[in-house]
Amino acid sequence: MSAAIPSKLVNRRDLAFILYELLESEQLTAVRKYADHSRDTFEAALDAAQRLAEAEFAPINRLLDQHEPEFVDGKVRQPEAVRRALAAYRDAGFFAAGQDDVYGGMGLPHVIAQAVQAMFNAANISLTAYPFLTIGNANLIRTFGTDEQRRTWLPALYGGRYFGTMCLSEPQAGSSLADVNTTARPCEDGTYRVFGQKMWISGGDHELAENIVHLVLARLAGAPAGTKGLSLFIVPKFLVKADGTLGARNDVALAGLNHKMGYRGTTNCVLSFGESDGAVGYLVSEPHKGLACMFQMMNEARIGVGLGAAMLAYTGYLHSLEYARSRPQGRPPASKDPSCPQIPIILHADVRRMLLAQKAYAEGALALCLYAASLIDQRETASTRDEQRKYGALLELLTPVVKSWPAQWGLVANDLAIQVHGGYGYTRDYPLEQFYRDNRLNAIHEGTHGIQALDLLGRKTVHDRLEGFEELAAHLARTVRAAHHNGDARLARWARELQSALDRLRHVATLVSRKAIGGAVEEALSNATPYLEAFGHVIVAWLWLRQALLVHAHLDHANADERAFYLGKWQAAAYVFDFELPKVEGWLFPVARQSTTTLDMRSEWF
Repeated sequence: MSAAIPSKLVNRRDLAFILYELLESEQLTAVRKYADHSRDTFEAALDAAQRLAEAEFAPINRLLDQHEPEFVDGKVRQPEAVRRALAAYRDAGFFAAGQDDVYGGMGLPHVIAQAVQAMFNAANISLTAYPFLTIGNANLIRTFGTDEQRRTWLPALYGGRYFGTMCLSEPQAGSSLADVNTTARPCEDGTYRVFGQKMWISGGDHELAENIVHLVLARLAGAPAGTKGLSLFIVPKFLVKADGTLGARNDVALAGLNHKMGYRGTTNCVLSFGESDGAVGYLVSEPHKGLACMFQMMNEARIGVGLGAAMLAYTGYLHSLEYARSRPQGRPPASKDPSCPQIPIILHADVRRMLLAQKAYAEGALALCLYAASLIDQRETASTRDEQRKYGALLELLTPVVKSWPAQWGLVANDLAIQVHGGYGYTRDYPLEQFYRDNRLNAIHEGTHGIQALDLLGRKTVHDRLEGFEELAAHLARTVRAAHHNGDARLARWARELQSALDRLRHVATLVSRKAIGGAVEEALSNATPYLEAFGHVIVAWLWLRQALLVHAHLDHANADERAFYLGKWQAAAYVFDFELPKVEGWLFPVARQSTTTLDMRSEWF
């Protein structure tokens, strides 16, 4: 049975619990689109991903961390093992795991495809960044490209022969896309010539694929200022001839490599477009609609970053759990006899606290990410437009939380995993310090924590007049009612506490909305980050309450192994409600008070 396969990537029993009990993903097989699938085919894909991740990705994680990409004679040099592992991923068909047969895909639902990707994230996140970006790149072209563009690029991208990137940031602009300076000039043949420099481009150059397809934001002459004047272009590293073969090298040059504290196996590049006659580009969609198109890939990437953060937390937790069970040190507090044998550190209460916190963060983050993935499936298979709109609104609302909560609390989990290892934790003899460094990047990747907070409070709450919030609140209310009617006193208490936190969140959101609508926008949004913290904790507590309800329903009928699994789930839920949900009030206090403390601080006072 798949769940019996031991792994330090993920607990397969927990993954099955999330997929089939919490999210009821097996029901998707009743939809015509997935009628050829079953739980068996889902599990077969997960088994294959786990085997490949453990055989090809995990063994070279340390190698890639120690041997970063080098810029030699104008090209990127990397260990040959990178190419071999990605070729194995390609040959197994995982680039197209979530695509239909027309692209040679497995046709998996999005939630299962994300669970497949989770295996590789846990095994080697910097290596997984290449297919992660390529899949998002191809999905954007599939949605917004012309028929000719789809024919030209998608078979090679979904087939893993070409890799893809997203080129947004520039040295002078950073996350402020309104200040993008890259330009595009139309040519008589319908193509464009692109000129400018892009910064922080993951996977921007390498020798790992036949071609690299860049999606580049640029401005046409006379375009409106700001983000409304951005257009999107396909700019390949090598031009492609009419017969599909590669032509000349495009005018795209690697200007340099950035060296980060983590994700060291992923090339991170400064790219120069148009040092000679201009880089040939192909317009995607319409002029000045580039950012609207790019948001599809950005939002996919945000969910993907959250999933990567969750899996770094998860693998760190499993590593520290194994260590705590095998490492003897100290004796019980009641035993002072030094002649008594030492006990495994997992028997010390504070170590159990740290492990339980990690379990709550890692399993909660994975549930959050896969719940978001399931919303995509629900939206795409909904029978009415109203249902599609509701699932879409939920997904839009939760995207900044899915990106940020795992990145924030997954890092805390990795910090605790290091602490469980004691002095060994911060040495290179164990992988925990690398997990921590890799995960630290995720609070910045695809928009910083603060940017996601502004998106959640400003655009998703104030601008949308709480529409998505109320849809989410209705889902929480159903769980609260179920917990109240369950008959278990503890579930009922957790339900009351969750409802209270939700009511407080709604009240604060209403106060902020009134202030922003009244014109005090900067003041209203100055405390967006604590609002995001509180919001994320409420959502994850809700997902844990849903899991606790399932545990309560199954516990009496479980065998010994299943009972241990369910009781572990129950204790993690208890941890969330005893230790984590109470933090919500503290975060919301300055937001409700409409504190201007940070806003009033002046630069010269520091």
